[in-house]
Amino acid sequence: MSISDARGLDDLARRLADAVPDSLRGVGRDIEANFKAVLQSYLSRLDLVNRKEFDVQAALLARTRTALDALEARLKELEAKLGAR
Repeated sequence: MSISDARGLDDLARRLADAVPDSLRGVGRDIEANFKAVLQSYLSRLDLVNRKEFDVQAALLARTRTALDALEARLKELEAKLGAR
């Protein structure tokens, strides 16, 4: 379950509301809405990124790593040529 999307947050709020004792279930919709509001409030305070932003940064990091590896190999090649002189 992901709590970063609306469905995940709705599901988590529903699960919390379902965990409320039977004697309080009459106000289930209100409890579920309150749980959702509280969860959204706390999640908004956290320094989180959504999955799409994470994937973009992961792809950027992978491209950077590939470029760095290529530059390191090229540097070793040039150093070897200079050392052979």
